Amino acid sequence: MRDAGLVRQSTVYRAGTLGRRPVVPTDFAELERRARRASSAEAWAYVAGGAGEGRTMRRNRAAFDRWAIVPRMAAGAVDRDLSTEVLGTRLTSPLLLAPVGAGALMGKDSDLAIATGAAATGTPYVFSNQGCNPMEECAAAMGDTPRWFQLYWSKDERLVDSLIARAEAIGAGALVVTLDTTVLGWRPQDLNLGSLPFAKGLGIAQYTSDPVFQEIAAERARQPQERPKVTLGAIRALLAMSRNHPGSFWANLRSPLPRASVETFLDIYSNPGLSWEHLATLKRRTSLPVVLKGILDVEDARRAFAIGVDALVVSNHGGRQVDNAVASLDALVEIRAALGPEPTLLLDSGIRTGADVFTALALGADAVLLGRPHLYGFALAGAHGVAEVIRNVVAELDLTMALTGARDIASITRELVREQPA
Repeated sequence: MRDAGLVRQSTVYRAGTLGRRPVVPTDFAELERRARRASSAEAWAYVAGGAGEGRTMRRNRAAFDRWAIVPRMAAGAVDRDLSTEVLGTRLTSPLLLAPVGAGALMGKDSDLAIATGAAATGTPYVFSNQGCNPMEECAAAMGDTPRWFQLYWSKDERLVDSLIARAEAIGAGALVVTLDTTVLGWRPQDLNLGSLPFAKGLGIAQYTSDPVFQEIAAERARQPQERPKVTLGAIRALLAMSRNHPGSFWANLRSPLPRASVETFLDIYSNPGLSWEHLATLKRRTSLPVVLKGILDVEDARRAFAIGVDALVVSNHGGRQVDNAVASLDALVEIRAALGPEPTLLLDSGIRTGADVFTALALGADAVLLGRPHLYGFALAGAHGVAEVIRNVVAELDLTMALTGARDIASITRELVREQPA
């Protein structure tokens, strides 16, 4: 992406002379405000909420604020090259879209729209294991644009293998195993509303489209089921399950399968007993590069590379799992210092702007994953909104490079940032 910043500025300003302002705000604060207005209470609690008192979310941002960029003058960085290589794939910029579960809370066919918006900008998308559209449909929407697949390790090993095989079949460039959600964290915003999207069949499309899961759920549906007490809430839940399950709404309403699928998902979607022994089996179960997401500790990072994984995503799950956890950026600095320049490290959690991307790269990230901002763009303007958020972030990264004298991604080094006194 050459001159991405100047092209983006020109597009916005030229439209402005004709009286047209951006549908998607160019700053994160306004983007978040408008997305909140466009969302239901349940959607906002799930997408924007964090664990406990929200200290980890605040710490993620405080970590970025502690580092200042040091502009360098008269460097003549007229042409900037934002491309980079990650796990053997050439990317147009060091930005990927993070997996976000149950995105349909913010709008219909969320994963398809995000895939389409990502493809419009050539940006890789990590398909969520808790997505609302099957990975095959999302892959078709992306064409040749790189895609990865996030794996939640199920209690059922056959299901794990089935999901891996499907990821290979859609041409995924990597398997991203999320380690930090073997159980859901304490999320008061959702709890106070009694709202869990998966309990209504939302965010389980990778499962209901999977042949192994279908087998397990069908067997459950054949067993005698206790009838829930008939209440208005129970009726609403049944209607939601029927609406979110594949197939005809009216046929689903008469079938035990939607409810059986939800209950099966809740029982087996993640394995609390996930261990390093499980993870060590991956290299013989798939030919895909293996990425572990959720690493925050140096010893865990060393152990991961010792069992042969290809990359790590340093992440605290956007502050959604453990309250008062270490900031992802702080963990990145420690892990990079301990492991040296060679291992591939990506950063997730807290990225909001192009300046944030620059800071993360300067502190040792090879690339970053953008989470909530792209979902906010989707809430405002569908696939177009996703693409606009990406263009804005990449444009700011490009202009920051121009103003600091960085001609390419390799030029974004530790010398271009400075830690500020507390």
